[in-house]
Amino acid sequence: MIDKELLSRVLAEMLGGGGSFAEIYTQKNRNNSLKLEDSKIENAVSGFDLGCGLRLWRDDSIFYAYVDSVKKKDLLDAARALARISKSETNARSIEINANQSLGDRSLVMPSAVDNDYKKNLLLKVDKVTRDYSQNIAQVSAYISDSEQEIHIANSNGVSSYFTLQKVILSVSAIAKRKKEIRTGHKSYAKTLGYEIFEQKKPEDVALEAAATAVKMLEARGAPTGEMPVVIGPAFGGVIFHEACGHGLEADAVIKDASVFKGKIGKKIASDVVTAIDDPSLKGHWGYYGFDDEGCRSSETVLIKDGCLMEYMHDLKSAVKLNQSQTGNGRRQSYRYMPYPRMSNTYIANGKSDPKDILGSVNRGIYAKEFAGGQVDPATGDFVFGISEGYMVENGKIAYPIKGATLIGNGPQVLKKIEMVGNDLAFAPGFCGKNGQSLANEVGQPTIKVSNMTVGGTET
Repeated sequence: MIDKELLSRVLAEMLGGGGSFAEIYTQKNRNNSLKLEDSKIENAVSGFDLGCGLRLWRDDSIFYAYVDSVKKKDLLDAARALARISKSETNARSIEINANQSLGDRSLVMPSAVDNDYKKNLLLKVDKVTRDYSQNIAQVSAYISDSEQEIHIANSNGVSSYFTLQKVILSVSAIAKRKKEIRTGHKSYAKTLGYEIFEQKKPEDVALEAAATAVKMLEARGAPTGEMPVVIGPAFGGVIFHEACGHGLEADAVIKDASVFKGKIGKKIASDVVTAIDDPSLKGHWGYYGFDDEGCRSSETVLIKDGCLMEYMHDLKSAVKLNQSQTGNGRRQSYRYMPYPRMSNTYIANGKSDPKDILGSVNRGIYAKEFAGGQVDPATGDFVFGISEGYMVENGKIAYPIKGATLIGNGPQVLKKIEMVGNDLAFAPGFCGKNGQSLANEVGQPTIKVSNMTVGGTET
């Protein structure tokens, strides 16, 4: 998108004020989305973004600018403006960019090769399948979105990384109604691939899962209240670890004294059965990327191994600050934003227990399958999560669905109370917000059992 000679000159101009590190993040992004409400396409949006983010370090200060352009004049003007802000008596120096490292991930069915009629018909089919599931389905909404990105990062350390990504996401929400009872079922299916993802899982199956959840929850009874064992289901159950523990393992939180995990590398922070990993290199997963947004090759980072804290997630800045290696977790929403340490595909690894044995070990407790968001204090790990799909467990078996349940706890304490980890690891896609930026993330875990947690319900 920008030739090597111009990149070198822009980096050199940025350092003309005496900075120690300069970087150019160039991004081209095409995206499309369609939304269905009340069996009609209500909204269709297409967008194109092309621009550069310029980042300059001087001592502990960071200067950032972006331009909606890749034109030579615009880039040099922005580079000189940053240099003036950080100026000193130091003269500009030449920058040598090393040989490119690139990954040209290309989908079998590129989003740009799929027309809007296909997407419209897909959403209408989803709507019909959801409504046909039950006469109790009163409302359906569905959303499909795709993007194609090209990203090139070059910096004054000589790094030059280029990669491409394609993403597709389908979300379906069903509302079931019977007399005064109203319940919602929601499912999302998303991959860092093209439209071939629907050869792996049909849109109709996503619709049926959403409809089935909504209808099933019409039978829900009031949730119990008090301390009891809690079994957390696979896939989206991992959102509790992501929110209550994962953010505390991002190194910028550690540097700001905003993490309960500060100073605990090498120490026991969870039960022996817990191993947790962040791995952006998992191809096809929603949080996949070949290089992070600072040009560092992605790889697996073992955060917790057999209950022991092994490593934090780093971007370049936190790695330098803590004298650690980059972990490929420097991420940003677009060229308009600076990178920070962020999770990618974050999950609790498989254990040895059969999920049936986990449920069978509970005499009276809760099975929490899906969550409807919650609140977390990242500095302490204290959390409250609403359960959108949950069940009462009695005598080792699922007895009936429950409503109005919340889980109240503390992430680090829950890690120590995990007694059993299943062998049915699964993932679920989502979006994570931090510092005003929203990014694609995937959470995952097998079925786990927490010895006891506080359940907030409607029954005593």
